[in-house]
Amino acid sequence: MSRTTTNQTRIEADPDLPVIRIVREFDAPPERVFRAWTDPELFVQWIGPRSIDTTIERWDARTGGEWRYTGSRDDFSMGFWGSFHEVRPSERLVQTFSFDGAPDGVSLETMTFEPLEGGRCRITGVSVVESLEIRDRILASGMDVGVNEGYEKLDELLARDA
Repeated sequence: MSRTTTNQTRIEADPDLPVIRIVREFDAPPERVFRAWTDPELFVQWIGPRSIDTTIERWDARTGGEWRYTGSRDDFSMGFWGSFHEVRPSERLVQTFSFDGAPDGVSLETMTFEPLEGGRCRITGVSVVESLEIRDRILASGMDVGVNEGYEKLDELLARDA
């Protein structure tokens, strides 16, 4: 079941800072959106582009926990991994994010979950990377497709579980 939403994803980059900021609203309260971010059974249903299947290898969504998942299709596979630095239910999630293709590149990501009127939620994700060059490579990688399609799938998941 698909649901049309008017929620738009904003992906922003300050020209002078190695930072990517993503802002998106969801038609669900912060508790449900946060759970979709931290429950591995829900996370695999929405993360990334529609053409990729996600498999969780490790998932310990608590402060000090670690995670690793693989996205794959046909004969292509890519791994992502990191640590949960702060897990504050329904409010804030701070984690590192690394990609197997760039094991020395670590992003520090802070996601906030802001309650809005009408039982809605705004998420703001801020990712800090090592350099402007790395930030620009990430932005040019097609990550916007994964972010946008993933958030569309999250909209659908939240609508099903409403």
